[in-house]
Amino acid sequence: MTDLENMLFLKLRPVTDSRLTEQVTPLLCEGEAILQPFQGLRDGVVFTDRRVIAVNTQGFTGKKKTFVSLPYSRIQAFSVESAGVLDLDSEMQLWFAGLGLVTFELIAGADVAGLARLIGEATLA
Repeated sequence: MTDLENMLFLKLRPVTDSRLTEQVTPLLCEGEAILQPFQGLRDGVVFTDRRVIAVNTQGFTGKKKTFVSLPYSRIQAFSVESAGVLDLDSEMQLWFAGLGLVTFELIAGADVAGLARLIGEATLA
């Protein structure tokens, strides 16, 4: 079972074509579009125009997966931390009503400003 409290996704990198997108596509609502997928070592995160879908890969073979849907409408606050000189990773933190904090650590080069804009447009509209 996925621990939904204080979820942490480490070292996510932006990807264009991936199995992650194929895995998430059947879960999308009509008219929902994938905007940016991020892949970690085993786990992944997909930002759509309506929500974040977190994919937690489990087990030795990695065939078992948990999909967690985090709707933008439940975000109460968010923060972004850009990469620095010695710390090349960026970080995005989202606080969800009834769930708590979810943290995404993104590798250097990820468009954190674009993600912040996406979350801002989704939550402030």
